[in-house]
Amino acid sequence: MTQAEIVPLPLSTGTLTPEIPTGTSARDIALADLPNVVASPTGIRKLTQDTLGLHDEQLIVPTYDRSALTPAVVHFSVGGFHRSHQLLYFDEVAERRISDAWGVVGVGLHSRHMKDALAPQDHLYTVVERSPDGERARVVGVMVDYHFAPDDPAVVLDLLTDERIRMVSLTITGSGYRLCPDSGDFDADDVDIRWDLTETASPRTVFGYIVEALDRRRRAGLPPFTVVSCDNMHRNGDAARAAIVGFARLRDEVLARWITDRVSFPSSMVDRITPHTTPEQREAVAQRYGVDDNWPVITEPFSQWVIEDDFCNGRPPLDLVGVRFVPDVARYELMKTRLLNASHCALGYLGSLAGHTSIDRVMADPLLAEYAEQLMDAEVLPLLPPPDGIDLVEYEQSLLKRFANPAIADQLYRLCRRGSTKMPHHLLPSLREALVAGRPHALLTVAVAAWFVYLRGVDADGRPVVIDDPNADLLQRLSLAGGTDPRPLLGVRSIFGDLGDDPVFVAELTDALVRIDRDGVRTTVAAALLRSGRLHP
Repeated sequence: MTQAEIVPLPLSTGTLTPEIPTGTSARDIALADLPNVVASPTGIRKLTQDTLGLHDEQLIVPTYDRSALTPAVVHFSVGGFHRSHQLLYFDEVAERRISDAWGVVGVGLHSRHMKDALAPQDHLYTVVERSPDGERARVVGVMVDYHFAPDDPAVVLDLLTDERIRMVSLTITGSGYRLCPDSGDFDADDVDIRWDLTETASPRTVFGYIVEALDRRRRAGLPPFTVVSCDNMHRNGDAARAAIVGFARLRDEVLARWITDRVSFPSSMVDRITPHTTPEQREAVAQRYGVDDNWPVITEPFSQWVIEDDFCNGRPPLDLVGVRFVPDVARYELMKTRLLNASHCALGYLGSLAGHTSIDRVMADPLLAEYAEQLMDAEVLPLLPPPDGIDLVEYEQSLLKRFANPAIADQLYRLCRRGSTKMPHHLLPSLREALVAGRPHALLTVAVAAWFVYLRGVDADGRPVVIDDPNADLLQRLSLAGGTDPRPLLGVRSIFGDLGDDPVFVAELTDALVRIDRDGVRTTVAAALLRSGRLHP
C-alpha cells in the first residue's frame, strides 16, 4: 500500500502556503491539483482506525503506529481551533517519527458533543485546508482519548495525576479565566468555584481539576506539568498563572506557593483562521473524499504558534515542526492581537452593518478593503514593536490575503461574538495608545462606533443581528439608551477604562455615531478615510 508523505505545516515565518515536498508518491499532490480529487466510487466510508487504509487514496492518513503513542498532553476544551492547530503540530511530531511520547488526550467540561462525535471514530478526524487555489485533506491521529469530565471526574483526575502527563493546554476563551478586569485577581464569586473548593474529588471547573491534580502530584512527590494557555488574550500564560494560583490560594497557601515555585505557565501566540464547520461542509467533505466524519474541521493553509521557552517537565519537540520557542512572546502576541484580531473586530461590525455576512465578501468590497488595509497600515502597525524574525509589513499583507480567502468565507457573526471580551484586549489598546501619542485614530474610532451601533441589535437596513456576548443585555440596553451619545456605554469601565474621561475622544466617537445614523456606514467609513488622508475624493 502506497502511503503519502505528510506535508509540513507552514513555519512560523508568515508563509501563507505550505511547502509541498517532492517525493515518489502520487499522493503528494499540489494544492492546485486537489480540486480534481473525487470521492471513492465505492461510496462513503466511516472514519475509524480499521478503515484508515481504505481512505489513503483520497486523504493523507497517519502512517505512524497510533497504539504506540504515549499520552503526555491533556487539553481542556477541544474545539475546532484546537483540532486545526495545536493537534496538527503534535500529529506532525508523530508522523515524522520524531517522538511517540507526545500523544494528546482531550477533556470537555460543558458539552458531550465532541465526545459523541469523536469516540465512535476512534478519536480520528479530518482537517481540510482550503485556499483560493484548492484544498487538501488530512486525517489527524494524535488524539489518543477524550473524556467528558462530568461523566467520571475521577478518571480525569487520575489522568492528570499520571506522571506521563507533562503538559496541560487550554482554549477556554478569555472570559473563562475569571479574572477581575481592574485588579487581575481571580474572581471566586461563582457557585462552581465554591463547589470545587469543598468537593475536590468531583470538580466542575478547569481550575478545580488542575489544582486538585497538582496537589495530588505534590503529595506523591511527582513533578508538576506545564500549563500552556492558547487563548487570545494579553499574556495568556500570566492569566493562567493568576487564575490557577488564585484558586489554589483559596484552598491552601502552601499548595499555592508550590505551584508558584514549580509550575511553568509560558505565554503563547496561536494563529490559524478556523470557522465553525457547518452541516453542509461536513456533507461536502463526505462527498469529495468519501469519508463519513462526524465533525471535520475546515481551515486555511496558514498556521503559526509561538511559545515562551519555559517548561517545567520536558519540552515537546515542536520546534522541529515549525513552532517557534522564544524568550518572550509579548511582541508576537501584540502583532497578532492588534493586527489580526482587532481587524476581525472592526470588519465584523462594519461589515455586518453594511449587509455582508462573511469576511471574504467584506474584502471584496473595495471601500471596506481599503479601510482594512489603512486601519492596519496607518493606525495600528506604527504602534507595534517588531518581533524578531517577522516583517510586520509582510505580515499585514498576508492578513489581507487571508481575510479575502473565499474558500474559508469566515462568517461575520463569529467575528462579532464576545465583543466585551475581545475589544478591550484587541482594538481598544491601540486606540488608547494613539490618543496618548497624538497619532491618527479616526479608523479605530469608527470601529468602536460600529460596535456601539451593532449592539442595538439591527443592521443598517433594520435586519436583526445576533448579539452573542456574556454582557449582551447590559450592552444592548446602554447602546439603545445612549443612541448617538456614547457616554452610557463608555461608562462601563471594566471594558473601556478611562476612555470616557477624554472629552476629545467622546466628541469624535459621538460624531462617528451621528454620521453612521445619518449617512450610513459606508459613507462614514469613506469620510474617515478622507479625513485621515487615506482616500482621495
